[in-house]
Amino acid sequence: MVESWSFLDTAESNFRPLVVIELAKGTKEETIEWFTKRIVDKKANGGAQLLIKPLVTENGVENIYLVGASHLRLLLGAEAVGLVKECSDNSMRTFTYSSRKTFKHFADDNHDFLTMAECQYIIKHELENLRAKDEKMIPGYPQAKLYPGKSIVRRLLTSGILVQIFPLHDREELKKLSHSWYGRVKIGYQPLDDIRCYFGETIALYFGFLEYFTFALIPMAVIGIPYYVFAWEDYDKYVIFATFNLLWSTVILEVWKRMCAILTYRWGTLLMKRQFEEPRPGFHGVLGINPVTGREEPMYSSIKRQLRIYLVSLPFVCLCLYFSLYVMMIYFDLEQWALDYHKENESNFSSLMLYVPSIIYAVVIEIMNLIYRYAAEFLTSWENHRLESSYQNHLILKVLVFNFLNCFASLFYIAFVMFDMKLLRQSLATLLITSQILNQFAESLLPYWLQKRYNRRMKKRMCSKKTDMDLSLAEQVNMEKEMGTYLGTFDDYLELFLQFGYVSLFSCVYPLAAVFAVLNNITEIYSDALKMCRVYKRPFAEPTANIGVWQLAFETMSVISVVTNCILIGMSPEVDALFPDSKMDLVLTVALVEHLLLAIKFIMAFVIPDKPRDIQMKLAKLEFESLEALKQQVRAFQMQLNFLLIHH
Repeated sequence: MVESWSFLDTAESNFRPLVVIELAKGTKEETIEWFTKRIVDKKANGGAQLLIKPLVTENGVENIYLVGASHLRLLLGAEAVGLVKECSDNSMRTFTYSSRKTFKHFADDNHDFLTMAECQYIIKHELENLRAKDEKMIPGYPQAKLYPGKSIVRRLLTSGILVQIFPLHDREELKKLSHSWYGRVKIGYQPLDDIRCYFGETIALYFGFLEYFTFALIPMAVIGIPYYVFAWEDYDKYVIFATFNLLWSTVILEVWKRMCAILTYRWGTLLMKRQFEEPRPGFHGVLGINPVTGREEPMYSSIKRQLRIYLVSLPFVCLCLYFSLYVMMIYFDLEQWALDYHKENESNFSSLMLYVPSIIYAVVIEIMNLIYRYAAEFLTSWENHRLESSYQNHLILKVLVFNFLNCFASLFYIAFVMFDMKLLRQSLATLLITSQILNQFAESLLPYWLQKRYNRRMKKRMCSKKTDMDLSLAEQVNMEKEMGTYLGTFDDYLELFLQFGYVSLFSCVYPLAAVFAVLNNITEIYSDALKMCRVYKRPFAEPTANIGVWQLAFETMSVISVVTNCILIGMSPEVDALFPDSKMDLVLTVALVEHLLLAIKFIMAFVIPDKPRDIQMKLAKLEFESLEALKQQVRAFQMQLNFLLIHH
């Protein structure tokens, strides 16, 4: 581009606070001066070239700073992070400052060309890429070591000097979004484009998947209701429901890939180029030279990491799985005790006691999942993965394996060892409903109640004091900094993953599973929306092109559901009656059908394109135009070279 970073001014009269930086109380003045200077310094001098000012209250200047940026700085930052925007010809292209006039809705005085979420993402990117030059330590803190190329913000965080960085809410936009999203109960789609503009693509895509999955459950629920009413104890007829289950679990995931491609193309993230990943904040090792980037950074032996994984993490996970199975056997002992008690007394109280073991076991499962989650996070961090993506993949694998066994082992045991379909139905219903109630309470209701109490106290305290013109902003910052931090979509996707398992694996035995899942997801949409808007601090936007490793997790669950439902069909009296003489023929037939269905599933996955035809054509056209532009650049360079050679 013709313009360079050097002509940017670091002062702007119309300062718009976008991001809040909170430093620890008692932070030394020389540290604050050095850090703020690095933030406002020009890019050429290793700074971020942003705007920063302290938050002033009636008590004076606190260790809270507001960060913003000039309009020009944000546009150049948009090019640096590779944002994709819509052009005037309705195509999606990577934004460049030199071609800014070709983009739709762009004008030099239009400060809404970039969404607030995009602006905050750009500032976060610039702050995280503030790197040490020749400093050996953070000024004022000799123990906080630095080396060339080390992220300053990450070192401040790990040293406890920097408490938190978070983006500010836009109260007017939040009010509009809240009203259209969850402010009134309505039958309709969520405002996904508005959610994306405010919270970013990762969160918008989660709510898009939640909405899609809820609609996808409706056919299962519609079939399940009459099935429940007319064939409650007639397990011979679950063959039809199981067959439909097989087709349903396969088709919905393939259709979602296309839906996801449509959304992310419209939002521009389908085209964003993946940048080279920086080392994660917790990664440590001996200082060395990265052979790819040539930068100095910590190096850690992959052999040591593998030894930690296979000699410590894997045995620990296996021990936890064994403990989960041990607790499951205790649950079956309680079930037997409740059954014996009911046979002896046969009263209303004894009938209720039949459900007590399942409820206790469901609560224990949630507690074990929670405790294991903390252990898995500690172990995965201790394994010292260099990349955040590698860390997340290992963490998700650990959590999914344990949660799958912990939640579904008892159901598999009841179905395929005890062959007790009545107990299977009871256990499935109790586990599903209890887990949904506990999740709704723990994730939304309790945090909302606590946050509402804090907000009431904060408003009373603020209103009782004399204020200046900045009080509304000071009040907002002080309220938001005490809010809980949203830790990402991990737990939300995990909840949907387990729900998908309950519905796809055994719902033919309990047809109302899909009905309860639909009802839960409808309330989940509203409670999660309330949680995002009222309970937690605003998270930074994170561009994404898909739901990541969760797509593979759901597809794996659908493969397991094919096997499970085939075995359930083979166990039904209807199918069993077709093979009165040889059970081996029955086993072989079920295995053959299962293999055929898996083959059909994989053929469908191959035949159904992940992206619609029109999006494929648009992507191919963009790739062709990029190649043509590259050829023109090469030709222009060759002509210039030939000209120099001739005149030399």
